[in-house]
Parts: sequence; C-alpha cells; structure tokens
Amino acid sequence: MERRDVVIIGGGPAGLSAGRRFSELGIAATVLEREQQAGGIPRHCGHLGFGWQSHRRIWTGPRFAQQLRADSEKLDLRTGHTVLGIDGDILRVQNAQGIHDMSAGRILLATGTRESPRAPRFVGGARPRGVMTTGALQANVYLQNFKPFERPVIIGSELVAFSAILTCRHFGIRPVAMIEAQDSISAPRTGDLVARLLYGVPVWTKTKLVAIEGRAQVEAVEIEREGRHERVACDGVIFTGQWVPEAALLVNRPKVTLAGNVHGALKTSGACWREGRAIAEKMAGELA
Repeated sequence: MERRDVVIIGGGPAGLSAGRRFSELGIAATVLEREQQAGGIPRHCGHLGFGWQSHRRIWTGPRFAQQLRADSEKLDLRTGHTVLGIDGDILRVQNAQGIHDMSAGRILLATGTRESPRAPRFVGGARPRGVMTTGALQANVYLQNFKPFERPVIIGSELVAFSAILTCRHFGIRPVAMIEAQDSISAPRTGDLVARLLYGVPVWTKTKLVAIEGRAQVEAVEIEREGRHERVACDGVIFTGQWVPEAALLVNRPKVTLAGNVHGALKTSGACWREGRAIAEKMAGELA
C-alpha cells in the first residue's frame, strides 16, 4: 500500500495552496483531484475578480486557476483521482487504472461546495433541457463553448447570481429576469440596480418559482408574485446559490482536517487560498 505523510483531497484554491505551503515547509503532500485539470471552480469563471487576496493581481477565474497550477508544478498533484471513501487513515482511490488504497498520516479535505440543483428546491413542472446551476452554465460557456439558451430566468440573488449574468453576457445570452423569493436580494443592496441599469436584467423580489414548462426545451416558467400566478416566457432556468458543502467524505475522525468551502460560511476563492496555507502551517506544526 502506498503511504503518504499528508493527503489533500481536492485541487481547488484551498487544496493547492495547502499543498504548496506543505512543500515550502519540507513536508511531502499528495493532492488528489477528481477532475482532469486542477484549479477548482475558478477554471470556468471567465469574469474578473480573482487573484487579489492571493497574488495581488486582478485576474479572470481561468487565469487564476492557471497560476494556481503553475504554483503547484513541483507538487505531487494527481488529477483524475477520485476518493471513494475514507476508513481511518486509509483512502480508497479510483483512477483510470482502477481502484487502490492509500495510507495517509494526515488527511486534509478541501472538496469545496456546490449550488443546490432543482430537486432539493421542490420546483414542479416538466423536466426539459435548459435547466442548470451557475456552475453548469459556466462549464457550458467557458469550457465547452456551448450556448445552452438565449433568454433564461435566474433563480436567486446571491453574488453568484450576478456572476451568472456576467457569464450570460460573455455569450450574448440575455436573461429575462432575476427572481428572489425574499423581500430583498441576498447580495449587497446595489446589486439589483447594477443588474437592471447596467445589464438590463430586472430583479423581482417577493417572487417564487412555482413550475417549469416545456417539452424538449424550457418554454416558460410559472411564478407567484404578490399572491398572483404569472407565466413568463423563457428558454432556460439558472438555479444559483443555496450552497451545499461537498462533504460526502467527511468522517468524524481526528486525522481529517477541513479547509476552504467544505466547511463554514461561503468564502471567496482568495479566502480559501489563504485558509489553505494557514491550515497547512498549523498541521505542519502538529506533525513536527
């Protein structure tokens, strides 16, 4: 069985920064990333706003992810490796060659978070194409160069919802509206003004998505606003926010440490990068 001092699960900002800090401190760490390319969510966030907290630069997400990979060139970074489970200090890992076990002195879980898709939100109606999260939209646009719709509605008003607007603009997609069930948006108050005045996307608060209509592709949504039901024509639905930690591997054992958005309040990629380094330093002190 392969044995490693430290195994980091997740090759996003937190995992890669932790791996590099371990290396700087003279500790061999192995980073396991299930995707074929490391970098995490920033890989498919094509807008600006990344890099300042970590490198004092203002980059797009892909440029930030590229720098993270460049910073990790000397690490034992293994992409295409999925951890299926953890039993004590043993990890069951699957890659293209099959399934094998790996022993770790310490385990750092940095698997991040994801947006809630349609099912947990209990939205009724049909199940046509064109329904996705912001992450799926960004992957379609930035990684696959695919335009999934022309006139979607955006559900939710966290900061990621405004990221969805920027992704849509990149491909000439014009959202019909942003829908928020609460009395005000979740993002800072000026966000609705920016959406409406700068990007031409109206923001409807106190509005609930009831059902999705369509056969092959989304054709409309049914909403409830001020006690009245309305039908809004559109060809897509983007579910944003309502973050769920990717904690399926989490076990209550002292050798598993958490970093990044797999725990606590949602953090920016730069904050995750900083936390990864800080936790690596703490773990290194415990290993000394």
